Amino acid sequence: MIFKSARLLLGFAAFLASPALAETLTDIAGRTVELDLPAKRVLLGEGRQIHVIAALKGEDTFKTIVGWRDDLIIKDPDSYAGYLEKFAQVADLPRFGYIPQGEFDLESAIKLQPDVLTVNIEAKPAVDETGLEQKAEAAGIKLVYVDFRADPERNSNTSIEILGKLFGAEEKTKEFIAFRNEQIALVTDRLAQAKDLKRPAVFMERAPGIWGSIECCRTFGPYNFGAMIDLAGGHNIGADVLTTTFGTLNPEQLVVADPDIVMVTGSNWAADSDVNTFVPVGRGADPELNKARLKGLMERTPYSTLRAVAEGKVYAVWHQFYGVPYDFVPIQQFAKWFQPDLFKDLDPEQSFRTFHERFLPIAYKPGYFASLHKGDAK
Repeated sequence: MIFKSARLLLGFAAFLASPALAETLTDIAGRTVELDLPAKRVLLGEGRQIHVIAALKGEDTFKTIVGWRDDLIIKDPDSYAGYLEKFAQVADLPRFGYIPQGEFDLESAIKLQPDVLTVNIEAKPAVDETGLEQKAEAAGIKLVYVDFRADPERNSNTSIEILGKLFGAEEKTKEFIAFRNEQIALVTDRLAQAKDLKRPAVFMERAPGIWGSIECCRTFGPYNFGAMIDLAGGHNIGADVLTTTFGTLNPEQLVVADPDIVMVTGSNWAADSDVNTFVPVGRGADPELNKARLKGLMERTPYSTLRAVAEGKVYAVWHQFYGVPYDFVPIQQFAKWFQPDLFKDLDPEQSFRTFHERFLPIAYKPGYFASLHKGDAK
């Protein structure tokens, strides 16, 4: 009888310890992927996805991550420093390069025995061209696509849900999405009720000062930051010309448009820049350095001729907002810049601080925005 009971207990324990039955999820590419959930070993095709995963997993952020792309370290070192301080083990986490640039080492990835590789949707053409999906699946690695960049307004919530399933954090996923939606609605609901709303014409330059070979005027079409501008009560002049997420205006087009407001994106790109004239906004950034760099960028052609520059309506925003679903923060800040009378009571910095306190395992530090006042750009 004792032996029989022991066998029953052992069988029950084995049942509890057995892996979950394979489930299916539909990724952003519309692919149906079958895999055991939650995944036990995850390889991040973009390190900046950690901004989402950390909000879902908190203290367990790196528990099932076996490797990641090196972009967080190179392109967002201030955030990386915050996570390194909290999770010292990430210094030894295996790193990989960018798939579209041919820098991803599949053989090294296979040695880590991941269940899944999370890939940003913009990498799909390169994946298809190289046959990476088939090669990875032959080694037991499933690819799952997410998108926080190409069309975040449409795909961010779904991508959060996908990562929530992969990491076994469905309840936290619901909280995250609800918070994000509520914070965006603080702006969009008020704008919808405003009468005789006048939208300022806004031009946003993408990542100026990172490379010397790039002159003005890379910008955004009707997606990503372009969509955030419109959601916040402005008019994105890039969308008057472009139909894609990213593109370039020529300086003459910018002079003719003569926008009411000029914005640039910036980040700490010291490890990736050949000129170091970018605005290093981001976690814990130096406000005086941000302002000096922003002033310097406005001395380029054709900015010195623009009315917005003469009036000091020039701003910088953390570039990394364009690839993580913290877009409620810039949307709120843009609303204060575009419609100051309508949003006097809105406090985007407090919103982001609250988000850190509720969701993230690292402390909040300001520095994500910069501005010039009238006369500063002369």
